[in-house]
Amino acid sequence: MSAKPRMPDECGVPDPMPLMHPVLKKNFGQWKYHDRPRPGVLHHVADGGDEIWTVKAGTQRQMDIYSIRTLCDIADEHAGGHVRFTVRSNIEFMVNSFDKVQPLIDRLGEEGYPVGGTGNSISMISHTQGWLHCDIPATDASGVVKSLMDELYEDFINEEMPNRVKITTSCCQINCGGQGDIAINIQHTKPPKINHDLVANVCERPSVIARCPVAAIRPALVNGKPSLEVDEKKCMCCGACYPPCPPMQINDPEHSKIAIWVGGKHSSTRSKPAFHKLVIANLPNNPPHWPEVAEVVKNILKTYKENAQAWERMGEWIDRIGWPRFFDLTGLPFTKYHIEDWHGSRSSLNASSHLHF
Repeated sequence: MSAKPRMPDECGVPDPMPLMHPVLKKNFGQWKYHDRPRPGVLHHVADGGDEIWTVKAGTQRQMDIYSIRTLCDIADEHAGGHVRFTVRSNIEFMVNSFDKVQPLIDRLGEEGYPVGGTGNSISMISHTQGWLHCDIPATDASGVVKSLMDELYEDFINEEMPNRVKITTSCCQINCGGQGDIAINIQHTKPPKINHDLVANVCERPSVIARCPVAAIRPALVNGKPSLEVDEKKCMCCGACYPPCPPMQINDPEHSKIAIWVGGKHSSTRSKPAFHKLVIANLPNNPPHWPEVAEVVKNILKTYKENAQAWERMGEWIDRIGWPRFFDLTGLPFTKYHIEDWHGSRSSLNASSHLHF
């Protein structure tokens, strides 16, 4: 009698308590207040008087073994081995004495890891996998992050923005990067080109048809071979058909463009969560430095920094001044594509900062 197959372990998120810093574990849920002695450093004080300092540094997100070992060595030497990563690719070291903070900051600086990203600064940019891991990328999200953070370094290590700024990048239109004050997303502008000679040998056609979110793909017989065809009136050029069927090539050096969106927000602090909205499209996908993208992002950030009120997030600032004023201040072109004229949006018109009629 054959043995039963091993069932998967549905364990969920690992328990953080065993690896938590002793001061955090002792005072869990019993904190009196916290402050920031300097950018990149958080200071928490418990009801019982215990104190702990958290030093936040930015990393490159796509980590090699050498970098991981270096960061772990720093944690062992300066933080008793207590370290954690945030969802935005920051690394945080916890120490229980203020005397340990500056030596830790100095060591991180020696290894090239800037300390910052707290409070009203620009945090590290969250991004998708790009060419390294993703199966449908049209650009290298981590490359865009590197080129942008080179330009925004001063705004990461200083707290000079009206409020915190969260930036995201995505290597495809599915947008795994999430909502952000500023989001840089790729957009395909043409339907996929199909190599019909390869489809029958490479693609499982029912899976490809099922993958399309708008039912734009259907089976076809081309040159006597089973293949697929795309209804271009339905196709929204998302690229979801490419992973299960590489002969449906949609990446294009000319027609895969970058778009920038603003005003997204996950949190419910002071205002409700919000989707980001399109600001500019058809920017060239121009590696390795993406200068056109950096120019627009820096322009938006400069305008926001000079005109927003204290503690106003990007979307809140735009809601207050309105879209026309935003485009006037930034000098970006306003087109018909910025007008929300979809009839199904009646229920959201009063909750949207889009222009509408």
